[in-house]
Amino acid sequence: MTTREHDASVYEQMQESNEFQELKRRFRAWTFPMTVAFLAWYLLYVVMSGWARDFMAIKLLGDINVGLVFGLLQFVSTFLIAWAYARHAEKKLDPIADKLRHEVEERSK
Repeated sequence: MTTREHDASVYEQMQESNEFQELKRRFRAWTFPMTVAFLAWYLLYVVMSGWARDFMAIKLLGDINVGLVFGLLQFVSTFLIAWAYARHAEKKLDPIADKLRHEVEERSK
């Protein structure tokens, strides 16, 4: 058996393991809903900018209007999602991923 064939079988075995499936499940359970939520929030901003111009033009403080606040909140929400994902990954994903990586490294020696 060549090294290439051996490595492929190790990765295939790992991919079929329950731990790897759990890692994928945890990743998807967080990222898919968060992606949908963010895209819905972004689409709301775009739609409101195009079809609710009067609402978006309401001045809140000086020249700051609702549209500007919504636009800035897009950046805030992006950073909050990145921060929340980093926390989620550190607690729920990284321990499993580290364990799987060590197993693959041991098997492929």
